[in-house]
Amino acid sequence: MIKYDKLWVTLSKKGISQNALLRDYNLSKGQLDRLRNNKVVYTSTIDKLCNILECGLDEVMEHVFDDNKF
Repeated sequence: MIKYDKLWVTLSKKGISQNALLRDYNLSKGQLDRLRNNKVVYTSTIDKLCNILECGLDEVMEHVFDDNKF
């Protein structure tokens, strides 16, 4: 499972609110909602967040092992 808990910590450290992501950086409300709920998001959204926050993937998301089998 991919989790975005680190995103909220990084946003706080950088002083950027979720409203700012919507208003100032044109992140879609749907993608922000998907991030909040650890759902599938576009890689372009992850790329955009890393550029906005000037950080790497490890400060936005993490993989947590689960029992999800394909």
